[in-house]
Amino acid sequence: MLQVDGGSSKTAEDSIAIEEPLEIRLGYGPGVNRQRVTVAVTMRTPGHDIELAVGYLLGEQLLSDPTDLLSTTIQSPNIVRVDLKPQCTVDLQRLERRGVVNSSCGLCGRTTLETMEAEGLSVLEPGPVFASSQIPQLAKQLRSSQPGFDQTGGLHAMGLFDFEGRQVMVREDVGRHNALDKLLGAEFLAGRMRLSDRIVMASSRASFELVQKAIQAGVPILAAVGAPTSLAVMMAERFGLTLIGFVREDRLNIYTGRERIAL
Repeated sequence: MLQVDGGSSKTAEDSIAIEEPLEIRLGYGPGVNRQRVTVAVTMRTPGHDIELAVGYLLGEQLLSDPTDLLSTTIQSPNIVRVDLKPQCTVDLQRLERRGVVNSSCGLCGRTTLETMEAEGLSVLEPGPVFASSQIPQLAKQLRSSQPGFDQTGGLHAMGLFDFEGRQVMVREDVGRHNALDKLLGAEFLAGRMRLSDRIVMASSRASFELVQKAIQAGVPILAAVGAPTSLAVMMAERFGLTLIGFVREDRLNIYTGRERIAL
């Protein structure tokens, strides 16, 4: 690379975030009629690929219980296969319906929310309560746990915290939704399906997809250092998620779910 600084320039080395495609394959059905399909190809940063694949299937509601898993296999550096037990049924049309929902996000928020309800997304239970003064500390802990960002400046991070403010896990990726899939996939593989006692902290803006994934996992609080989108706020309000944005050392904005935050 050529580094230009003011009126001078020099040749230098730089670390760049890796971005490669990951093909997610799904195997399902009885042994005599086993089906194998590619359900997605996503651009991601290599690492924790099985977690990413499982988190993606979880978010698309093609996977609902850890006991449904038969096996997970890295078939090549850029292909992961997830096999379900023979008795599990799969509705691949759900992917088509979800694709329509995602493509319509900027067009009709009400239709999107109604579709999510029809797809089985449910309102989160009340509580627990977290102190607003601790939220900037979550952002600080997350920032100190981003080695990939430190090296490249090109990765998003998602952090999982308990209600004592302790960091449970951090994942990085070029895609913010991938980083969250890795996080939720890891918890799912460990047998934790409903994360009602956890907080997600995002190094990015709070998009509709992040809110959707948090609600599906039962996460009650999603905080971000960036701004939320309009549909993210609408969805958080509708399904009872506490959504926080613009987290800084001395301030933050609470957009929805104020009852979970103690001032």
